[in-house]
Amino acid sequence: MAHQALTDSAEIKLDASGKPANILVTGAADGMGLYAIQLAKLGNTHVTATCAAQHIELVKSLGADEVVDCISPDGVALKSPSGKKYDIVIHCGPPTPWSTFEPNLGSNAKIFDLNPTPSAIKTYAIKKLTFSKKQLIPVLLSAKAENLEFLVKLVKEGKLKTVIDSKYSLSKAEEAWAKNVDAMAIGKIILEP
Repeated sequence: MAHQALTDSAEIKLDASGKPANILVTGAADGMGLYAIQLAKLGNTHVTATCAAQHIELVKSLGADEVVDCISPDGVALKSPSGKKYDIVIHCGPPTPWSTFEPNLGSNAKIFDLNPTPSAIKTYAIKKLTFSKKQLIPVLLSAKAENLEFLVKLVKEGKLKTVIDSKYSLSKAEEAWAKNVDAMAIGKIILEP
């Protein structure tokens, strides 16, 4: 979903040929967030990320230009340490009210919500109906073979790393799901036969 949000929705060119953009990735230490950072850095972007303090070094190692502890005052407020306004937000984190995002957004900013809630969908509708330049856009997965092939190519080239949190046998799928739902995974959870 990170690839879809960045390329299809936000129109970031992953060959760095596009216009510069300031991007915020929330929930940056989860599976989607870690991919979003790496993919965004292939574009012409400055990436700020939020995550828990114990994951800051991991997030930096994958390319984030700035990382904010998500429970610090600046992290809760989603403020960039450099004071930059965001052009694009890839929202992988927990539900966050519009009022938290709004003061940190550039004049035409777009928030792409990878975990949309009914509240996010309501905000999307309100922003559309009022012709707001700043928008929140729910992203729903639209699987395309060419996107997956592109990601596999990046992995083979060493340009995209997959962080594996844990592995479970298929018979323990319920435990794996619970860990995922509780947002306790850092990276991906693998199910094995």
